[in-house]
Amino acid sequence: MSRRMAIKSNFRALGFPTLIRTNGSSDELVRAALGIPKYASVVVLGSGSPDLVYPLLTLRQNIYTDPQVPLQVEEKLYDVGSPTPESPLLLTVNFSLTYFTVVGDIEKSGVPVWLLVADTDGLSVMTAFAAGKLTAESVAKLIEKLDIKNKCKSNSIVIPGMISRMSGKLSELSGMDIVVGPRESAGLPKFLKSLPR
Repeated sequence: MSRRMAIKSNFRALGFPTLIRTNGSSDELVRAALGIPKYASVVVLGSGSPDLVYPLLTLRQNIYTDPQVPLQVEEKLYDVGSPTPESPLLLTVNFSLTYFTVVGDIEKSGVPVWLLVADTDGLSVMTAFAAGKLTAESVAKLIEKLDIKNKCKSNSIVIPGMISRMSGKLSELSGMDIVVGPRESAGLPKFLKSLPR
C-alpha cells in the first residue's frame, strides 16, 4: 500500500527506501524472503549465516533480472579442469545456459580443456548462427584478439556440430584445424574421451 501511494498517488513521504528487520527470529528467512519482493531496500538480518544469505541473494537476483535481456557470461578463454597448452580447445557462446551446460558436460568427461566463449549477445549457438552473430569471421577475429594460438598449442578447435557449415571458412580464416564436435553438449563426455592425446 505504501509503494502504491508513493507511485500512483504521488505521496512523496512514502517514496523513500524501506527497511525491514527480522530480529533473528525463527522465521527469519521467511520474513526476509517476503520483504525482498515487496521492494524492501534494506533487510537487516539477525545472522550472517551463508545458509540464510545465499538463498536471499539468489531470490533478489532472480526477481530483479530483466527477462528481456539474456543472461550472459564474459567473452574470454576459460580453463576447465586445469588444461595444459596441448589440451583441446572448444568453442561455445556466451548464453549462460549454454555455457553452464557445456562446462558441466566437459567436467563429466574428466578431460581438461580450453573453452573459448564468443560474445553473441547472449544468444544460443543456433540462434546466434542464424542471426549472423556467430560467424567464421567473428570467431577468427576472437582467436586473434585473445591470442589463442600462443595459449593453445594444438592448433585445432572443436566447434559445435550444429555449426559445422562454417568449418571450412573458419579453417581458412584462422589457419587452425577444425574438428566438428557433437550436435548436443550431452555428447561431449564421450567425444572428448575419444580425442587423441
